[in-house]
Amino acid sequence: MSFDPNGVGIPNGNLFGFPIAKKESNIIIIPVPWDATASYGKGTSNGPKAILDASTQLDFYHPKLERAFETKVFMPEISKEWKEINDRLCKVGLDYIAFLEDGGAIAGNKFYQDFLAEMNETQNALKQNLKQSATDFINQGKIVGILGGEHSTPLGLIEAIDEQGKPFGILQIDAHADLRDAYEGFDQSHASIMFNALKNCKNLVRLTQVGIRDVAQSEIDIIEKDDRIETFFDWNLKEEQFKGKNWASQVIDILDSLPQNVYISFDIDGLTPELCPNTGTPVAGGFKLEEINYLFFELANSGKKIVGFDLNEVGTSDDGDWDANVGARALWNLICAVEKNRKLHV
Repeated sequence: MSFDPNGVGIPNGNLFGFPIAKKESNIIIIPVPWDATASYGKGTSNGPKAILDASTQLDFYHPKLERAFETKVFMPEISKEWKEINDRLCKVGLDYIAFLEDGGAIAGNKFYQDFLAEMNETQNALKQNLKQSATDFINQGKIVGILGGEHSTPLGLIEAIDEQGKPFGILQIDAHADLRDAYEGFDQSHASIMFNALKNCKNLVRLTQVGIRDVAQSEIDIIEKDDRIETFFDWNLKEEQFKGKNWASQVIDILDSLPQNVYISFDIDGLTPELCPNTGTPVAGGFKLEEINYLFFELANSGKKIVGFDLNEVGTSDDGDWDANVGARALWNLICAVEKNRKLHV
């Protein structure tokens, strides 16, 4: 099938309507329709489908990647089975979270004990399934990304990259530190992704967090004690800018903190909330999309190697497709940065 980058976008089941098959792709995006542990707003499990639908509405010229529309990116079909499991667990999960917020105690409540056990077992199965798929693609020489879903979803990919045996770092764009230990009893909570990555990955040598602005004392304690973590808090970045330091200089500091191999984890709530109003846990403050695009392309051109990535927490709404539109553009720019970097390391 031919592709006209100047024509009307035609949905074909693949991101952006690109006529790329799995076998010929260089970049694989695995969609994960999961938001079962989301504790505030639901809907990010619909994010992969919403972004897929919005992706054909983009134009495909990119100022920093020549002939960007020739990027060989492929996204497999979104799993209906996992979406159904997610939706079933979400219904109980909402009641469970309300129970906790009302002061309920798990001890002595067999119903919610059984629910937690099922949730944790199911998430582990999801992680292992993803880890195996990611490993297979990595062994084929492909760069793998995850499209969530909540921020718990990329753990299987991060572990698959860790098992390649090379030291790597994570560049995390996020409003939250995500360093909670089994938040609300969920072993793989959306608020625990970086805690679990640090705990499970022996080759993870650096976690560089950018834009953090909503954080618990327990997470601050971990940041201060673990020398693998460097956090660029949103309030510090803004204060530096108020005093005259520009974003380009701050990006140099961010990139200098990272090792040679870098995994990008992009939680959309790292952006200002008007860009992602229906994300699971929006927080005032954050970045413009252009600022994050600049960071990613500076990384792409830095000599470091991007070894994997994710975009998550894109919400949905019955009122319109603004979140999906921004999410599709965020994903497009991230993919272009990854492709630019890939070409420099071929």
